[in-house]
Amino acid sequence: MPCMRGNWRRGRCGRPKIPRSISNPPSVSQLSPTFLSKGGAGLEPIKMFYDEYEVLRLIDYMGLDQEEAGNRMGISRGTVWRLLQSARKKLVSTIVEGRELQLVESEQIEIET
Repeated sequence: MPCMRGNWRRGRCGRPKIPRSISNPPSVSQLSPTFLSKGGAGLEPIKMFYDEYEVLRLIDYMGLDQEEAGNRMGISRGTVWRLLQSARKKLVSTIVEGRELQLVESEQIEIET
């Protein structure tokens, strides 16, 4: 049976997504390694969501801890950890496999202006 609004309470759909705040959206939409023609030219690009990018920016670039990053984005520390693990894996896959990285917006994002 497909997931319908309201059925998540009966254990069929999981919990609803909490909107995530992004204060600094990425200025580029895709990155291509210079060695793309050797390894990953025919492979599908890796898609990284804006919330994964924001977690990388806050923790690895700005040096915040997971609690501070979660407070800025309006999400829990556990969610920050999962997003960080996913983003790091995608970034390393881009480097190791020579695949293109595309930054895409997901539906639960609130971009602050």
